[in-house]
Amino acid sequence: MGMFKAEKPRAFNHQYIYVDERKEKLAKIEANAKRDLGMLPPEETTAEERIRGKFVDATKHLKRRKESGRKPLTFATLLVALAIACYVLHYLVTGQLSF
Repeated sequence: MGMFKAEKPRAFNHQYIYVDERKEKLAKIEANAKRDLGMLPPEETTAEERIRGKFVDATKHLKRRKESGRKPLTFATLLVALAIACYVLHYLVTGQLSF
């Protein structure tokens, strides 16, 4: 039945024929050198950074957190808290301090 075995379409893979990668690389190196020397204005932020900045500015809690400089919890902190919670739960269930 075609309903359950639908094949995915072939992925789009466009390769340029007339591209001078060496020329692009040299232009990029030259632009970076000019920026370092101050001949060009500093490179603007990417679109993703600008969009993320707009979301932070639009929400009150993120704006407050950004102004206070407080960092969100890291994965390691959450992992340690989870391990401690499991240890306490084990003690409450079995009454033993060791595993």
